Amino acid sequence: MRWSEIGTANCSVARALSVVGDRWTLLVLRDAFRGVRRFEDFRESTGVSRPVLTERLTALVEHGVLRREQYQDRPERYEYRLTEKGVGLYPVIVSLMGWGDRWMAGDDGPPVRLRHEPCGHTVVPVLACPECREDIDPRAMRPVVEGDVC
Repeated sequence: MRWSEIGTANCSVARALSVVGDRWTLLVLRDAFRGVRRFEDFRESTGVSRPVLTERLTALVEHGVLRREQYQDRPERYEYRLTEKGVGLYPVIVSLMGWGDRWMAGDDGPPVRLRHEPCGHTVVPVLACPECREDIDPRAMRPVVEGDVC
């Protein structure tokens, strides 16, 4: 399968990667969850070139992950806001951050902590079974394949 065809594969991971499977896209999403909204702020935070950032933001808007919202008339300027589909990627970003915290953090530990605002506690999110509340362990999971899957 070619990378250009990955979005049509009968595989949810492949389809998701067709939207977010790029380092710049993931950094843009990280920043969107931190409250970054404007092009120059994304550029400054990520260090990505203008053409690449334009391409990534355009793709995220086309896929319905971000929406453009005008905030200035002259000249026209837009900011980028997460849609419901975009907010659905939060567990992905948090899981990736958790993996980085565990396996890639330096001697000083994780550079970012997550505080649950309603109670004020710092949390380390975990994946758990919604029925029994046990942590998800890949050795205890079995994919149930529906149809012809990649």
